[in-house]
Amino acid sequence: MVRTPRWIGRVGAGLAELGERLEERRAASERQHEARHHDAEEESVAAVGHPPPGEEAPTATARPEPVTAVPWGVRVAAEAGWRLLVLAGALWVVMQALGAVRLVVFSFAAALLITALLQPTVARLRRHGVPRGPATALTAIFGFVCLGLIGWFVVWQVTANFGDLSRQLQGGTEQMKRWLLHSPFHVTEKQIDQISHKLSDSISRNTDKITSLGLQGVTVLAEIITGMLLTVFCTLFLLYDGRRVWNWVLKLVPAAARPAVAGAGPRAWRTLTAYVHGTVIVAFIDAVFIGIGIFFLGVPLAVPLAVFVFVFSFVPLVGAVVSGALAVVVGLVTQGVFTALMVLAVVLAVQQIEGHVLQPFILGRAVRVHPLAVILSVAAGGLIAGIGGAVVAVPLVAVTNTAVSYLNARQKAAARHQPLPGTVGAEAAARTSPQDEAPDESGSWPP
Repeated sequence: MVRTPRWIGRVGAGLAELGERLEERRAASERQHEARHHDAEEESVAAVGHPPPGEEAPTATARPEPVTAVPWGVRVAAEAGWRLLVLAGALWVVMQALGAVRLVVFSFAAALLITALLQPTVARLRRHGVPRGPATALTAIFGFVCLGLIGWFVVWQVTANFGDLSRQLQGGTEQMKRWLLHSPFHVTEKQIDQISHKLSDSISRNTDKITSLGLQGVTVLAEIITGMLLTVFCTLFLLYDGRRVWNWVLKLVPAAARPAVAGAGPRAWRTLTAYVHGTVIVAFIDAVFIGIGIFFLGVPLAVPLAVFVFVFSFVPLVGAVVSGALAVVVGLVTQGVFTALMVLAVVLAVQQIEGHVLQPFILGRAVRVHPLAVILSVAAGGLIAGIGGAVVAVPLVAVTNTAVSYLNARQKAAARHQPLPGTVGAEAAARTSPQDEAPDESGSWPP
């Protein structure tokens, strides 16, 4: 029997013990790995919430950016919204600034309208060899003298016929009272007396208010005189030195947009000139025919009423209604119901001829403004700035429409035939000055 050495047995026992230790360490390492994995799963479950029983825990995912979560349409609306708010705020600031100097703004607007009316006369005198200074002085003196004579004639007619008008008003009031008593409305004399007593009581109670209104009338009269003086001075300078004023305005425009503005300005001025001349001719024809009609009907103050028709015709649509209603009321109070109906027929006939014959024939295509735009502009101008705003609204819309149409056409033409940078065409376009696009002094621009 062969004996195994003892040291071999001891080596084998050591190897067996070493193997057991390795197994124990491997098992401990696997337990630690499982424990760390279990802790990670518990943290993920805690982050997303505990899953319901029987379902697996959801895995944690990265959240998207808030901007990408907003729909595209909402983002576009928000971008446009805050820009519109900025524009509305800027427009509000501009309107407040203009409202603070309303007298200056209206005076300058009136000067522009008067200049558009008188400037062709200055141009004709210049073509006949009259120097600019005398031509401007003669035109301005003639124009303002005519306006002053018209105002004096109206005041003279009113004061001269005031006694007859008051007696006719009293007679008309009595006639109206008798008509109401015998009318189918069953109005009694006691009710009419009660209404007259209430009117007299209200007037006596509101004496202080009437006095304050009189004081306000003095302030308004001072503002009117100031505005008239400003209008006269602005008109003189525009007639004499309008070209230099326009060139100064062009210097305030950025250089890149200066040629486009220089081209739009003359066209806008020609539109304003055509509008003013056409409106004056139409208003004159309306005043003449309505005045002749009410004169033959025996209505008093026919000439002052015709002048009122002429003045109110500068407010489109609304002015004709107001002046016609005034003539009808005067005919009703002074001559009776039949005369009032005849005056109404005359006013309606003249206004129909104006709307369907005179306006298209005289103005033509010079002022391309839709009737809806006219109504809305007059209403907006009246709400913002009263009678002055209603007068200025339509010419402002017409001028803006002409300028915008020209700028759009210019942009489309530039998009189709835009010269490349560095070419001869581009250099020629860059060298074009604002004065090159304006007609000479014999034309209608600048004043």
